[in-house]
Amino acid sequence: LQKQFLHFDEHSGEMEFTIIHYLRVLFFFIASSSYSFVVPGDKSSVLTVDVRSFGARANDHRDNTKAFVAAWDKACTSSSSTVDLIIPRGEFHVGPLRFSGPCTNVTNLTVRVKGHLKASTDLSKYRSGGGWIEFGWINGLTLTGGGTFDGQGALAWPFNNCTTDSHCKLLPTSLKFVGMNRTVVRRISSVNSKFFHIALVQCRDFKGTRLNVTAPFNSPNTDGIHIERSSNVYFSRSHIATGDDCVSIGQGNSQITITSIKCGPGHGISVGSLGRYPNEKDVKGLVVRDCKMSGTTNGIRIKTWADSPGLSAATNMTFQNIIMSNVTNPIIIDQSYCPFSSCTSSVPSKVKLSEIYFKNIRGTSSSKVAVQLHCSEGMPCKKVYLENVHLYLASSGGGSGKQQSSNGGSEAVSSSCRYVRANYIGTQSPPPCH
Repeated sequence: LQKQFLHFDEHSGEMEFTIIHYLRVLFFFIASSSYSFVVPGDKSSVLTVDVRSFGARANDHRDNTKAFVAAWDKACTSSSSTVDLIIPRGEFHVGPLRFSGPCTNVTNLTVRVKGHLKASTDLSKYRSGGGWIEFGWINGLTLTGGGTFDGQGALAWPFNNCTTDSHCKLLPTSLKFVGMNRTVVRRISSVNSKFFHIALVQCRDFKGTRLNVTAPFNSPNTDGIHIERSSNVYFSRSHIATGDDCVSIGQGNSQITITSIKCGPGHGISVGSLGRYPNEKDVKGLVVRDCKMSGTTNGIRIKTWADSPGLSAATNMTFQNIIMSNVTNPIIIDQSYCPFSSCTSSVPSKVKLSEIYFKNIRGTSSSKVAVQLHCSEGMPCKKVYLENVHLYLASSGGGSGKQQSSNGGSEAVSSSCRYVRANYIGTQSPPPCH
């Protein structure tokens, strides 16, 4: 042992240089590498999964569905607590895809979509009411990367007959989230969905931001964001231009915040439709604020069906700091909603609406009736408040609230109310209902 130590000491200078040299090389390799290293059994490490490692190929028009599924299986079943699933730049044809959990050991799963994903146009591949890309039963998912989800909806829209057939087969939603917890979706684009762009069902703690959603103004049922039976949902700083509601809040939702959304074209931001099906749950705790509607059919709309099969309620809803620009129906409550060519029911809606606040709503209306509050005869609206509503005819310039007609007279915006006694605070244009 003494000889060995003495031998080491004699060459210590050379050995020290060699060790430092190799450490420097190793450090440089790690720092410059784009891949993460996983130590077996180390759950704190980061696993990077690239779809190309499973056979996905960009820009060659092949179906990459199997490669994407294999990459997901690798990511979801990882023993690492943090996983990055990479979809690189390029065009990938996929779908339909179901990314299902639970991912037992993974607490932070990031899907980074940098490329342009294109949906299959073969409608026989999709189940009615399903999704093109569906995430389900996952905790701690982040979807980001700046990529685009292209639903290729133009070829499917002619097959949408839901406006005439109440039993129609639903086309697929582009991005569907079911039973998700702690989800973040940011910096993605959705274009030309076949049906809804983004839909949430039974999700909790969901945050979406910096989204870009686009489809032509005449594309049917292409809602930008649809939320149902979910809680603690937050969407912000996004642009939605589509053929239906920019955001629709369905039944069973609570604590929903929609802020800083630019909407148009489209049908505005809607609560509902509510009261169509049995056993619907209440809506409560909705805030829509700091949004802008441009050229939309509606601004803020609450819609319920007549002849509801059960009792439900929508309460504690605030719409604040909303700018309307050339909007047909800036503020509208419609409790006789019917999207079909004809509806014969004369039974009033059983959906109870109460504690509704419209605050600081301003801008221009393209119709003379700027505020329409048509509530249910059987369930009149209660506690409806309008505070500082300033809406003017679009061609009037927003100054006087009046438009000069061709015969020299003047026309002003008006309100229309049924089965509601609204409360007015501050200044009002149009004037309150009598």
